[in-house]
Amino acid sequence: MMATSLSSSEIVGLAERVDRAQQASQPITKLTDEFPAMNIADGYAVQLELRRRKLARGERSVGWKAGVTSRAKMVQVGVHAPTVGFLTNTMARPESSAVRTDDLVHPRVECEIAFVTRQALRGAHCTREQVLAATDFVLPALEVIDSRYAGFKFDMPSVIADNCSAARYVTGGWPRSPLDVDLHALGVVFEKNGEAEGLAASAAVLGHPADAVAMLVAVLTELGEELPAGSVVLSGGITEAVVVQAGDHVSARFQHLGSVSAKFV
Repeated sequence: MMATSLSSSEIVGLAERVDRAQQASQPITKLTDEFPAMNIADGYAVQLELRRRKLARGERSVGWKAGVTSRAKMVQVGVHAPTVGFLTNTMARPESSAVRTDDLVHPRVECEIAFVTRQALRGAHCTREQVLAATDFVLPALEVIDSRYAGFKFDMPSVIADNCSAARYVTGGWPRSPLDVDLHALGVVFEKNGEAEGLAASAAVLGHPADAVAMLVAVLTELGEELPAGSVVLSGGITEAVVVQAGDHVSARFQHLGSVSAKFV
């Protein structure tokens, strides 16, 4: 990863800015408007400072999420691996729960496969096989993303600093060993208010969602982190993200994994 261009005080100040925006549900301009030389390493430095602040307030780290999990998208935005963001306990919502929209800015939902690890993972060359061996079970999931940037307009350093738009997530279905299902070709039907919004297969996530987790581990290693045992990992959107508002109900039906749903209020 390239060297940071921001000073320590600038990193802390930007983390405070993003933190305030998230807590107040108020949009801000993208960070590169003020710091045009800001790079991806700067984005992660801000994100890790944001994480430090949240943990200091008593939130608990529960895992990580992958973003930009199609190779075409990576080429488009100029990155060689998925972006990663952290998950805390305050982001989790129960299956079929009511998810508030008044504390979000631009809520959108995508369906994903969640991995729950039973062994820690680390290393720059983590493989699909290592991920599968270290995974306790997989679950269907909905991720609610929420960019805190005005007009949902941002660039890579800014969105990484905003924790890759992480906001809420819901898991459902039933736990399955990743060795008991073909994670390469799981079909999913994504619906909003009873109407189909997407029909896709898990291969949309880098060809295999475990490959996205392996690449996430490599990014964490570069950041000096590891993926601990017991982590929840959201492996990346299988379908396009769908805009939601109060009154909407979304569900995703996964082949062999069951379904997951949430309503928005």
